[in-house]
Amino acid sequence: MKAAEIRALSAQELNKKLADLKTELFNLRFQHAVNQLDNPLRLNEVKKDIARVKTILKEKELENK
Repeated sequence: MKAAEIRALSAQELNKKLADLKTELFNLRFQHAVNQLDNPLRLNEVKKDIARVKTILKEKELENK
């Protein structure tokens, strides 16, 4: 997911996206633990997406102050 796509979302949508990404990361870690993970690179992608969403949420929060 690109930063421009994330910036277009509202704060509520970002919070929902963050929760979805955290759930996905949990599931990927579980699959990795039981050796059923097809694409191990997806772990890093999801972690980076979480960081992007958190960064943009913080930017929006500082913007509103």
